[in-house]
Amino acid sequence: MRVAATIVLASLLLAAGIILRPLIATEIPSAERRSGYTFMAPDTKAMQDDDTANPGMLGVLDGETLWNRKVGSAGKSCADCHNDARESMKGVAARYPAYDKTLGQPVNLEQRINLCRVRHQNATPLPYERHDLLALSAFLAEQSRGMPITPDATAELQPFVAKGRDLFMHRQGQLNLACTNCHDDNWDKHLAGSAVTQGIPNGYPIYRLEWQSLGSLQRRLRNCITGMRAQNYDFGAPELVELELYLMSRARGMPVETPAVRP
Repeated sequence: MRVAATIVLASLLLAAGIILRPLIATEIPSAERRSGYTFMAPDTKAMQDDDTANPGMLGVLDGETLWNRKVGSAGKSCADCHNDARESMKGVAARYPAYDKTLGQPVNLEQRINLCRVRHQNATPLPYERHDLLALSAFLAEQSRGMPITPDATAELQPFVAKGRDLFMHRQGQLNLACTNCHDDNWDKHLAGSAVTQGIPNGYPIYRLEWQSLGSLQRRLRNCITGMRAQNYDFGAPELVELELYLMSRARGMPVETPAVRP
């Protein structure tokens, strides 16, 4: 069954013009980089643009409720420390993943939420890809909507960005593909009816119509890795955070769109 699925996916790649050729690894010039929004059909764009029609906004509203809820043995809410998120969280999501000095490594927004829960609320971490963590992440990121992505420029982060780029360029899996084969070499083509974008992560958490729910960037990355028929990483794995870091560097200057809507 696995062999048959691999043959089917390889056929789709070939039909889309995504040839399994030698790695070109030519990164898209900054001036030519485009949000995934620009590849979407008009009805999908309209859904994202209208807050009353955007299903991701339901998660944002739930996230606001969670922001004000007291949790943990400390009996604190996020608002007790950070007050009104519309002021204190403006621009924050636009610079994550960021460097955590205590851990000596980058953390993404979901991990920062959980670190705050453990360190300041004496609460248990929220599980990855569950509604509460996605809702809180969407609420925080929505406070930066329209603001330009400004990756954390901390010098300690640069080796991690380089690792993320290496993973993006690295061929893996039974199909011997790298992320760059689709998102640098073959963007603006179609695979199984969906547009191949440039891999710009400026709308996460996104509401994906295929999922019928909000989902994180790591969920999307894991989907792609599975599609390569490669060994996957656990949610929160350093490799995925490093890949997020590199992808955010590709999106520098682009506006945050959370919650974006995609097919």
